[in-house]
Amino acid sequence: MKNVNTRNFIVWGIVIALLLAMITAASSDVQGGPSDELTYSQLQERVESGQVESALIDTEGGVITGTLTGGEKYKTNIGAINLNADEIFEGTDIPYKFEERKQQSMFGSLLMGLLPLLIIGALFLLFFRNMQGGGRGGAMNFGKSKAKLLTENTQKKTFDDVAGVEAAKEDLQEVVEFLQDPTRFTRLGARIPTGALLVGPPGTGKTLLARAVAGEAGVPFFTISGSDFVEMFVGVGASRVREMFADARKQAPCIIFIDEIDAVGRHRGVGTSGGHEEREQTLNQLLVEMDGFEGDEGIIIIAATNRPDVLDKALLRPGRFDRQIEVPYPDIQGREKILEVHMKGKPIAADVETKYIARGTPGFSGADLMNLVNEAALLSARRNKLKITQREFDDARDKVLMGAERRTLSMTDEERENTAYHEAGHAIVGLNMEGSLPIHKATIIPRGRALGMVQYLPERDQISQSRQEMIARMAMAMGGRAAEELHFGYDRVTSGASSDIEQVTRIATAMVTEWGLSDKIGPIAYKQQDNGSFVPGIGRGSAISPDTARLIEDEIKRFITEAHEKALEILKKKKKDWVALAEALLEFETLSGEEIKTLLEDGTPPKRNDGSGGGKPAVAAVPTTRKPKPKPIGGTSTAKDIDE
Repeated sequence: MKNVNTRNFIVWGIVIALLLAMITAASSDVQGGPSDELTYSQLQERVESGQVESALIDTEGGVITGTLTGGEKYKTNIGAINLNADEIFEGTDIPYKFEERKQQSMFGSLLMGLLPLLIIGALFLLFFRNMQGGGRGGAMNFGKSKAKLLTENTQKKTFDDVAGVEAAKEDLQEVVEFLQDPTRFTRLGARIPTGALLVGPPGTGKTLLARAVAGEAGVPFFTISGSDFVEMFVGVGASRVREMFADARKQAPCIIFIDEIDAVGRHRGVGTSGGHEEREQTLNQLLVEMDGFEGDEGIIIIAATNRPDVLDKALLRPGRFDRQIEVPYPDIQGREKILEVHMKGKPIAADVETKYIARGTPGFSGADLMNLVNEAALLSARRNKLKITQREFDDARDKVLMGAERRTLSMTDEERENTAYHEAGHAIVGLNMEGSLPIHKATIIPRGRALGMVQYLPERDQISQSRQEMIARMAMAMGGRAAEELHFGYDRVTSGASSDIEQVTRIATAMVTEWGLSDKIGPIAYKQQDNGSFVPGIGRGSAISPDTARLIEDEIKRFITEAHEKALEILKKKKKDWVALAEALLEFETLSGEEIKTLLEDGTPPKRNDGSGGGKPAVAAVPTTRKPKPKPIGGTSTAKDIDE
């Protein structure tokens, strides 16, 4: 960057110097010093009275200049009479002479004529260079490769730095072995895969995996983004591809990593405008270069994308990207290993257990877990702690998922009581339903758009769910609405259960139309269109009959109604536990799962040493997957929530 700024400073200095030269040349004929303007008659009177000391006649310029006897300068425009200007001085002792102008050289005339063109050209080159990324060589290197070369000593990564993607590492181990000893494979006539395509959601470690392969093999690593190939000028991207592969052959064996390859590798034949033509030419050149590899070149391409469906088929055929390696979200064991990697080198307290944090973070990517550890460290620093404790990890997880606590939110006593009984209803129904998840904690502290929530801690990652578990989830979700009806009456039910009702409706609809869990509908899949109607199969064919549509709606309503009735039944039966939990939430605001269990079994209220009322430091929690709810019309959001 320093060199770029220096070059820009030099260019602008040249431009300014040329401008100053033009100004100087244009004003070269202007004489210095002030002078009195005299008419021809006034000059004649001064000559006759002997007040003129000297005179210089410029016939070409039509002026007479000189000095008066007092030392003052004068100037007289003689105009059309300049041919006889010397007559005024004849018969006097005043010395005068005619000015002899030097003929301007041809070089000077040429320079004066070219100066404007030189300035315009310099400005054009400067702007053109900046527009195309002046720090990369300017206009002369416009078609050069933008790939960055990382050697084995530059921020070296190995498979030890990558956790949670064991299957992907095993698939890439063969690439490492080939780069370390290619003759081991080629002497048997084996053809080494040309490229590997890493496919997975953002943040799962695709780029880190590619760098780890280069680090394990100890070879140079070229990295570039797919968008770096394509420019507005046709042919530039293809030139950069050729240049990149030429550089790679000089460094072979090596790895070329193309991130977000879908930017250049999309299906061809879409559009005919300039931008599409350039992209397609770039893709064609990439295909040619990959197909032209020889077995002993030692160059392997690793590309990454989260949109494999849009890639051109020619990229995915054998001989180019031979293998597609899935890099999914890590499972619970993978999350535990990723947390250990990111915790390395940080002051972690003895009460921190990574397996509990991993249990409470299903669906987190490697990048999410790195952010979680960083947020926990920031919270510890803000609280003036010397080590990162389990409480910081729990609070950081809640902050990442649902936003910061809103303790400054003004709530009336009635709203706090409503929230406490609402969340207690969720918890009590969940504790008394077969197939429900263990409760992690309940809180009435506002966070994000929720005024309170009950969080659940799964024992494992749930790949699929049984009918019993789905019914339990719906009943737990309706527990808050049922609690408001029982404690405050039907007319005082609030809009706080809006996300709960949305969640239950989504589950019931899927049970009826997708998962075949309705006895009346049977194992038939129906797709709901944008207009609300259903069609059989995957959306093809004619719409279903009105009777079938009515039956689907009735079944969805039946599932939701039964869940609501089950929640009412449990709360009526367990009213003592429900009220006790609600009163404890009003007093302590947050209760952990162990505190809730002790309260309901022994009637023993929580014991707080710090008096914070913030709850016992928790181990982990299920992340909420709810979507932010819109603000109800005519008032402030009073949304309560449970985790899905």
